[in-house]
Amino acid sequence: MSEWRLRYKISDVHTTFGKGTSFNGTLKFSKSLKINGRYEGKIESEGFLYVEKGAEVNADVKIGTIIIGGTVRGNIVATEQLEMLEGSCVIGNIRAGKLRMAEGVVFEGKVEMLKDPSGVNVLSASNQQLKQSLETW
Repeated sequence: MSEWRLRYKISDVHTTFGKGTSFNGTLKFSKSLKINGRYEGKIESEGFLYVEKGAEVNADVKIGTIIIGGTVRGNIVATEQLEMLEGSCVIGNIRAGKLRMAEGVVFEGKVEMLKDPSGVNVLSASNQQLKQSLETW
């Protein structure tokens, strides 16, 4: 059995949206972000996103790597890795290079594994192209 290795660690997060914060809009960042509060809109990054237990994200997410401990409502494209921790909730479709799901996860949607995740650049496709690819599920 192959060993699961994350490129990023939760302790390596550069920026944190703390509890009690609420943001909306289009969020773009380059390195890493941890969300403890609420976020609504769209998230685009080739970096690392950690959704803390208790956090709520209502957004379509196009990311390199994501770890989910809270709730995400929206479609997720993770070109590298997606991990859903125990007690997390995802309502939406997933496209991922690698996927790990713990016991006790709530998931409603479809999953598509990327055949060649290294060849996907989440920021290079137009919004319309990404939307059409998600609608084909």
